[in-house]
Amino acid sequence: MRSKGFDGMTCSIAGVTAAIGDRWAMLILRDLVCGIRRYEDFRQSSGVTNATLSDRLKHLEANGIIERRRYQVNPERFEYLLTLKGWQIAPLMPLLAQIGDRLGLSGAAAPPMTFVNRKTGNEIRFGFIDQTTGEQVSPVDLEIRPGDGADALVRWRLSHGDKRREALEEVLASVGDAPKE
Repeated sequence: MRSKGFDGMTCSIAGVTAAIGDRWAMLILRDLVCGIRRYEDFRQSSGVTNATLSDRLKHLEANGIIERRRYQVNPERFEYLLTLKGWQIAPLMPLLAQIGDRLGLSGAAAPPMTFVNRKTGNEIRFGFIDQTTGEQVSPVDLEIRPGDGADALVRWRLSHGDKRREALEEVLASVGDAPKE
């Protein structure tokens, strides 16, 4: 059964999710961020089938996330590159990797990838930054408010903020530890 699309939904997360597509497309984006560009390299990296890889590349291209560029004429071969839109989605990769590392989901004894500042060599990590003070904000102190583009359904979702806070406090109390920054 095909799932319903996100058309008409006022939600930036749904929009990005629809543009990306699915878990295989996420792995293709991971590989693109790592510098992989060619079809066979995507196959080697992920083990994805030819049909699935071809379909996901077409989907990402149709959504303006990647562009296809010919690098060989006979036989004709193409490589794939992130567009500006794709590079704006790219920060999801280290974010997801670091969450996976915190939760021990990689299957490895240590993080498989480390993200560093190219200029300093220092490790980087994701976080919420207060735009006025420049200080990092703990997830406990994160509040979600309706934006200027919020419709009635977004406002309804966000009306549950007290329950979000209660659930987070309950989890934190059960582990007796504050979230790691």
